[in-house]
Order: sequence, then C-alpha cells, then structure tokens
Amino acid sequence: MEFVDYYKILGIDKTATPKDVKTAYRKFARKYHPDLNPNNKDANKNFQQINEANEVLSDPQKRKKYDQYGKDWQHADEFEKQKQYRDQSSNSHGSGFSGGDFSDFFESMFGGASGGNRGRQAKYRGEDFNAELHLDLIDASKTQKQTLTVNGAKIRITIPAGIENGQTIKISGHGGPGMNSGPNGDLYITFTIANHTKIKRSGDNLYTTVDLDLYTAVLGGEITINTLSGQVKLKVASETQNGSKVKLKGKGFPVYKKEGQFGDLYVTYEVKIPTNLTDRQKTLFTELSKS
Repeated sequence: MEFVDYYKILGIDKTATPKDVKTAYRKFARKYHPDLNPNNKDANKNFQQINEANEVLSDPQKRKKYDQYGKDWQHADEFEKQKQYRDQSSNSHGSGFSGGDFSDFFESMFGGASGGNRGRQAKYRGEDFNAELHLDLIDASKTQKQTLTVNGAKIRITIPAGIENGQTIKISGHGGPGMNSGPNGDLYITFTIANHTKIKRSGDNLYTTVDLDLYTAVLGGEITINTLSGQVKLKVASETQNGSKVKLKGKGFPVYKKEGQFGDLYVTYEVKIPTNLTDRQKTLFTELSKS
C-alpha cells in the first residue's frame, strides 16, 4: 500500500492545530469542489483526497494512529492488541520483550518476512473507507457510470437512477487492504444531491409551480411546462383557480432499482394578474365586473 501524506495534501505540517486542519480543509474543498469544477477529473481526485485527509487528521484518535504507524495506521488497534498479548505472554514466562523482538514482531505484523519462531500470522480485515459523491437532481434521475479514485485506485461504479439524497451504498472489497492476506475493507459512498431547478423532489414524487396568465386561467387552454425529462404540453381547464394543483401520473422521479417505475409530478398553478392595462382593457374589466 502506497503511503499517502495527508499533511502534504492539506498543505500543513505535523504541528498543525485542529483549527489549522479545519481552515486548510475548507480552503481546498472550496477550490476543488465538483460543483465548481464540472467534468474536471483532476479536481475530483483532489477533492476526494482532501476529504480523506480531513477525515483522518480532524479526528484526534485517527491522527494519533496515523502519526505513529504511517500507512499502516488502520491496523493500529490490532497491532496494539497483539503487542499487549506478546507482552503478557513474555511476562508470564519471566522474560522481557526486547527492542529486537519488538522490531521483529512489528515486521511480522506489517508485511515483513516471517520466521519459523513467530508462528502463524493473524489475518486482519482492512478498514472501511467512506467517500462522498455529489450529483445534481437531473443526474440522479438517470442511471449512469462514474469512475472514482480511492486511495490511488480507480473504481468504476454504476449509479442507479432514483438514488436518494443522503443515501449510502456499499462497494465490497474496495476499502483498506487487509493485513496478512486478510480481506479488504469496504467502501461506503454517501450521495449528496443538489437541486438547481424549479422542480423539487420528495421521495419519488416531484413538485413544481408554473405561472398561468389570467386569460388562460379563465378561458382554459394549453400550456407547455418543463419536466426533468423534457417539455410536455398540459391542458388547462377553464375557470382554474390560483393555487390549483394537477397530477401528471408517471412524470415524477424514477423509483430506485425498479426500472420503468416512476413517481408522479404535481403542478401548482400560480395565476398572474395582468399589469400595464390599456384604458380599453380596464373598461372591459369594468363591464365584466358589472355583468
């Protein structure tokens, strides 16, 4: 496993305070955020590395392990347990645990050559990794493939249409490497879905508000509205009231992992009162009000 210098990634040194870590993270997160660097693979890779570095260095316990064990910090707990066991075992036989023995033990635990007097090495599962992936609402409405870079390795994943904001999926075996031929950890990806449209999502249903001119509201007619999948024509009944709602069945968000199933789209009409009326128009409205 290649060593990743988290201090270098955030541009700080080992004496940095928690406040320094937080400030550096915010600075680079803004610089490389996917929303500000669309279709920029290098920026996306940097953003993931920055999140990974912040996750470790902002946590006092993880940072302590990282400072002490470097690239093998994920296995610090297992190492400490084994070291404690060896210490107890040695003490029970009235012998000490010398520096040479300690070095040999460390080597056997973390990838060194194995000697016959060390016995069978224990297998340990790798650490689970956590990542965050940003999508917009339109992207989340379509099944798509994306390539992620995790700890230097490229992983190609398929994201099913209908993924929820805040939903986490597991990619088995793509976490930290196992120790002594132990299994790899898993990768957990949490999705953050931003909405930059007038259409709002709630579960599998979508909601939008459209402007309706007074004349169409009174007389009825046909309007064109925008949906996530394109424009559709909608018939408006006569005498439509302000705030009225209509449901477009099957025009909502795709249902997660259920191909061909969709929620509904709810449209709320907002009737607009005409302005800058001519004298003739005002006269007509006056006559209409008296009829």
